[in-house]
Amino acid sequence: MASFVIHGGNPLRGEHTVQGAKNSALPILAAAVATKSKCVVHRCPMLSDVTATLQILRHLGCRVTQTNGCVEVDASTLTSAEIPMCLMREMRSSIIFMGPLLCAVGEATLCAPGGCEIGLRPIDMHVDALCALGVQIDEQNGLLRCTVPNGLIGARIALQFASVGATENAMIAATAARGVTVISNAAREPEIADLARFLNRCGARIHGAGEGVIVVEGVKTLHGAEHTVIPDRIAAMTLLCAAAVTKGEILLRGAAQDHMDAMRNLLERIGCTLRQFPNGDLALKLKRRLDSFPSIHTAPYPGFPTDAQAAAMVLASLANGTAIIKETIFENRFRHVSELRRMGARIRVEERVAVVEGVEKLHGAHVDACDLRAGSALVLAGLAAEGTTVVNNIWHIDRGCEQFEITLKQLGADIKREEV
Repeated sequence: MASFVIHGGNPLRGEHTVQGAKNSALPILAAAVATKSKCVVHRCPMLSDVTATLQILRHLGCRVTQTNGCVEVDASTLTSAEIPMCLMREMRSSIIFMGPLLCAVGEATLCAPGGCEIGLRPIDMHVDALCALGVQIDEQNGLLRCTVPNGLIGARIALQFASVGATENAMIAATAARGVTVISNAAREPEIADLARFLNRCGARIHGAGEGVIVVEGVKTLHGAEHTVIPDRIAAMTLLCAAAVTKGEILLRGAAQDHMDAMRNLLERIGCTLRQFPNGDLALKLKRRLDSFPSIHTAPYPGFPTDAQAAAMVLASLANGTAIIKETIFENRFRHVSELRRMGARIRVEERVAVVEGVEKLHGAHVDACDLRAGSALVLAGLAAEGTTVVNNIWHIDRGCEQFEITLKQLGADIKREEV
C-alpha cells in the first residue's frame, strides 16, 4: 500500500509533455487482437491499467514487449479466447476485448469487468450491439460465452446512450462483419476517432468516427500497423488545474487543444490566462484568487467531461463565490466530497448536484482516494492546502496518471510516495 505525502503551498512552474491518452491506448491495444498480426503502439502511457491490458494480451497468447512508451503486440500467436475473472476484474475497460476476440476467432468468454466503483456501467449496450451483428451470448455462472455461428453480419445499431465502450466494441466487431454497419448515437470522444484511425491503418473501412453516426464497411481481414496515441486531454486538464490552484504557471507540450474546449473555457472563465500555440502547446498562468463559475454539468463529449468533474470541484472550493456542479453520467461520482470536506471545503450534495462555496484556504488532512479522478483531485487539493496532506489508496491514481508524483516534483511540488 502506498500514499502520497504532500506539503502544500508551492506554485507549480515549468513545462511538461502530455502523456498518451489512457482511454485511447487501452482499446487500441485490445483491438490489436483483431489483426492477428504484429502492431506497434507509440506514446503508450506507463499505467497500471496498461499493465493489466498487457497481462490479458499475454494470457490470450499474444507476444508483448514494452519499451519506453512503445508497445509491440504480436497477435499472430493467439491461443485462447477466454479471459479469467481475475484479469477481467482488474479494470472497467476490459470488456473491450469482446469485439476484438470475435473478429479474430469468432468467440470470446469473459465476465463483467471490475475497476473503479464510480457507478453502474452496465454491459447491456455492448451485448445488444454485438447481438445485432449476429453474436450469440450465453451467460453461465457469471461468464459470458460469445459465439458467431453464422459469422458477423453488418447491421444498424442504435445505441440508447452515447456509450464510449459500446461504440468501440461495435466498431471493432463491425470491421469483420459481412456488409455495412451503421452505428447511430455513437460516442463522439476523440478517443473513438483515434481508435478508428488505428483500425483504418490496419485495413478497416470506418467513416464518421468522432461524429454521431459511424459507418463501417466490413473487410475480410485486418493487418498489423503502427500508430501513435493521441495526448491525454484529462491528464492535461489535471495539470492545468494543478497550476491554477497553486497560482502557478505551466506550459504543456502536445496538449491537443482542440480536444479540450469545454475545459479550456472553464479555466478562462475563472480567471486563468491561457495561451495557445500553433504546434498544439498550451500555457496557463494565474496570479490571483480564482473566480467562481455559476454552474457546470457533465455530459458526453463535446460537453464537460465527467472525468474532469472532481478537479473542477477543487477549483470551485478555492474560488471566490458559489458554484453548482451537476453530475449526469455516473451516480457515485461525488465520493470525493467527504474527503474535500476534511480539508475545509464547503460542499453540499443533493442527489447528483453539488453546491460548492469557495473558501480562501484548504488545510492538510489524511484523505482516501476512492477512484482515479477523485484521487488526482485530492492531490490537487493537497498541493494548494496549508500544511501536510496524505492521500491514501493511490493505486487508483496509478491507473491513469503516469508517474504523477515525479511530474509534479519536476514542476516544483513538494510531494513524495511513501510505502506503508
